[in-house]
Amino acid sequence: MTDLWLISVPLDKTSLSNVEQLKRFIAKTNQASCCKFPIPDLKVGVLDSLLTMSDDLSMLDKLTESVIKKTGQCMKEVMEHTADKVLENALANGADLMSYVTKFQWDKAKYPTALPLSSLADIINKDVSLVETELKFQSTAYNNVKASLQSLEYELDGNLQTRSLNGIVRREDLVFSEYLTTLLVVVSRGNYLKWERTYESLSDFVVPRSSRKLHEEGESAVFSVTLFKRAVWEFKAKAQQSKFTVREYSFDLEEAKQRERKQLSVHKKEQYGIFVRWLKVNYSEMFRAWIHLKALRVFVESVLRYGLPVSYQALLLQTERKHSQKLKEDLASLFIHLDPTATATAGKTDVSGDIPAGLCQQEYFSYVRFDINTNVLEIS
Repeated sequence: MTDLWLISVPLDKTSLSNVEQLKRFIAKTNQASCCKFPIPDLKVGVLDSLLTMSDDLSMLDKLTESVIKKTGQCMKEVMEHTADKVLENALANGADLMSYVTKFQWDKAKYPTALPLSSLADIINKDVSLVETELKFQSTAYNNVKASLQSLEYELDGNLQTRSLNGIVRREDLVFSEYLTTLLVVVSRGNYLKWERTYESLSDFVVPRSSRKLHEEGESAVFSVTLFKRAVWEFKAKAQQSKFTVREYSFDLEEAKQRERKQLSVHKKEQYGIFVRWLKVNYSEMFRAWIHLKALRVFVESVLRYGLPVSYQALLLQTERKHSQKLKEDLASLFIHLDPTATATAGKTDVSGDIPAGLCQQEYFSYVRFDINTNVLEIS
């Protein structure tokens, strides 16, 4: 498992020196990687509003991550857990997810830096809400078609109690006249002898010696029996009492079901293509929005933490989970000077007071840090 952290430190001499020290240590131990995470100059606006913005961005972050996970889960379910197919489509701007994060570039066309921070957040919020709503609609439409096809296939391909009898029953096996009709009866293997001995007595209007075994499959078989139409209901009732199952059957109905099956199969294929294309496009859009949102949070928290004028450096740290604790301790040691109230337990201290609400809800660090949940990246 990999941990990804977005951090920022001020551009003072001590912090910059410690960043270089961190990079040298990382290069030497090979326990992590570190690269700059470019965030453009954004409009700060009224400083007091950044406190509210911090909380709003935190909630939007959770919502966006949730929508990404739902979209990814739908992709896995629709593609029936074929990892290669999922990876082909779970991209961000045409690149794999990790590459997009590590080579991040702010999209100025979609998120103009001249806009206020609140407007940038509104763009992301509207996009996320729209995708969340559309995902429910698209998912329901596809799953309804899929469920209808599965239900019909179960009916047509199940055991002799339910499956299609096309190819089993021929027209010449059935008698239909003004007065006579042929019923199809499913009899379990243990009741074959009982059927032969009793079917004629199930009604006074059964044609003697008219029963024939048409098909045997597994532990049961289909028998035909001819009788007068006036006795059909009586025969069915007594057959049920004797644990014989009378199948409703009609060539026209069976052909209609086969046509419906073909139509549903074609419709499902069409819906599959539409849904996969939608998932591919919107998974990419949501992931890109999420990383831009992380950048917004780093910017806002850096201004709140380090003050004006805006002067900070954002870094992306990537490390294996087994090395995370050591890296966290190293960072706490390197940047302890950023927290004048820090003690020997710097990086773990529960502090409040002037710290923004968004930071109070998580573990406190002397530097700005936001995690990128790598479970989202490991979609397959």
